[in-house]
Amino acid sequence: MTYITHTQQAISSSSRDEQALAQAELYSHLESQAEAVAPTQDPLTSRDRRIIGEIIEVQPESVRTIWIEGGITVWVQLVGGGRLPFDKNWFAKRVAEVKATLPETPLERNERLSDELEEACTAFGLYHVEIDWLSFSTKLYRDGHFVGFVGCNHQGWYARPRQYGVNRVAASAKDVIASLGVRTAVAA
Repeated sequence: MTYITHTQQAISSSSRDEQALAQAELYSHLESQAEAVAPTQDPLTSRDRRIIGEIIEVQPESVRTIWIEGGITVWVQLVGGGRLPFDKNWFAKRVAEVKATLPETPLERNERLSDELEEACTAFGLYHVEIDWLSFSTKLYRDGHFVGFVGCNHQGWYARPRQYGVNRVAASAKDVIASLGVRTAVAA
């Protein structure tokens, strides 16, 4: 009876390096293909990253994602590959503290003001043209007719019925629109 003996062949170190390099290249290619087919949505906003970065004392750009495991532990995944665990209650308390002290960025302010203006315009049945983000102002129209200017500056919300004139200042977008003499839109 004939027996066959299998022996393990030694693989040279250069061959192993080439194989590791090829494997890394393949993974990189697969990852880029997956992104091209189904790009991932980033659940964290820049403000979220700023808050998390402040809490764990890292640069906001180094925070990749965050998740809660078992309803107890908050995990923060870093771009460099590290993961940090935190007690959920402690982390939630720190988020509230940091949020209260973190100043609003100009982009966040614009987004908040834009949302408020959109809501107010909807209530009055108005629409606006493109917003001048440098000064946060726009013209308001109803049924194609010019109603007035509305904007927001360091004093708060303001409105004026003509291009030149005195600003009427109020605490909210709804209040300044009402100061133009516009009544709330009635559903047909």
